[in-house]
Amino acid sequence: MPHDRIHAKKPTHDIDRWSVGTIERVIERDGHCIVEVRTEDSQTVELIVTFAIRDLFVSRLAIDEGESPVGERVWYRKRGG
Repeated sequence: MPHDRIHAKKPTHDIDRWSVGTIERVIERDGHCIVEVRTEDSQTVELIVTFAIRDLFVSRLAIDEGESPVGERVWYRKRGG
């Protein structure tokens, strides 16, 4: 399964290839982590990432341990985007 890309901080490379959004929901489905992101134009994008990537980007957000990442700003790329 192809996975999408997500960062907690603004990327320093290929900036024009990344989009910005706000996390609306993080759930598990079929053994993968689904991150729903609200785009700047109010669309919802569903990103599929591994649990390791989820743990990595959540650990880099400016939130306390155990706090929900909902409402946090992220940078993302859909697979092939």
